[in-house]
Amino acid sequence: MKKIITFAAILSLMLATVVGCGKTDSKTVSTDGSTSMEKVIGALGEAFEENNSGVTFTYNPTGSGSGITAVSEGRCDIGLSSRNLKKEEKAQGLTETVLALDGIAIIVNPENPVNDLDIETIGKIYMGEITNWKDIGGNDQEIVLIGREAGSGTRDGFESITGTEDACKYRQELTSTGDVITTVAGNPAAIGYASLASVNETVKALSVGGIAATEETVKDGSYVVQRLFVLVTKDSTKLSGAAQDFFDYITSPEANEIISSAGEVPINK
Repeated sequence: MKKIITFAAILSLMLATVVGCGKTDSKTVSTDGSTSMEKVIGALGEAFEENNSGVTFTYNPTGSGSGITAVSEGRCDIGLSSRNLKKEEKAQGLTETVLALDGIAIIVNPENPVNDLDIETIGKIYMGEITNWKDIGGNDQEIVLIGREAGSGTRDGFESITGTEDACKYRQELTSTGDVITTVAGNPAAIGYASLASVNETVKALSVGGIAATEETVKDGSYVVQRLFVLVTKDSTKLSGAAQDFFDYITSPEANEIISSAGEVPINK
């Protein structure tokens, strides 16, 4: 009888372990997409983990287009995009939920004496109509155009606002916000664009039409180079309990303070 009881106890422990592993797996929340959203989604994920014991949050910084594809193909729970979904993406059964507003900062090297450009001039620079900084108040240097890769939400937003779609004469097309900032920081003749929340002291953010890029000017709409941060989900795929809880949390007013602290403008009241 003692052996039977011992075997039953061992079997019970094994079953409990298997069930426990299953629960752990179901508590993983996976996100994929926009590199511009790294700071805000990382802060939200960290806060969610702290308040939900046993939950694991992951973020794969692949770019907006790749994140949209990932959620469409079922490789992540939530896609992250710094642009709106296109008609053909919505037709594939994808839904967008706006998380926050983000300014796109126009950045130059700190050594560059230029401090302000208007939208029209920025467009002419990126289309190759203005090619030397001396023509717009800067040094006698050829302007080096830095941008993002095709499929980037930041690029899509920048080109839409400046009217330069498919017309930019990029010297380099880089795959992340961090790469753009690093490249501009290392080249006194460079100009680029990056998420406002990611800008640091290694580069200088220009004002646009006399309006500085700040959270306040993005919120009141006076800084015009801005776009949406979007969460992407698939209609035909129900989120796991943990993923749904995460989604509900970050789109609630409860998350606004964290979103603001990450340099973005929350839209959920």
